[in-house]
Amino acid sequence: MKILAVCGQGLGTSFMVEMNINQVLDELGVKDVEVSHSDLSSAQSGDADVFFLAKDIAEGGEQLGNIVILDSIIDIDELRVKVKKSLEENGVL
Repeated sequence: MKILAVCGQGLGTSFMVEMNINQVLDELGVKDVEVSHSDLSSAQSGDADVFFLAKDIAEGGEQLGNIVILDSIIDIDELRVKVKKSLEENGVL
């Protein structure tokens, strides 16, 4: 499974979300998930199984397919819940 964290510029925000997703994966003991980050204009639907986006750019990412919208990019509890749900939906957990 591959997860792509996406933000407007593909630098700070998406990189921070990538690191936080990796933290959650470590907490869950999940090893077989690849996580990376990108800017919205470069992301393509085939780049990942699941895309994590902040709500302010969610509308622009609808074409990506399976997207998870984060209400707050700094809320690790929200991220933990949504990563776990996504892993369950994709048969990883």
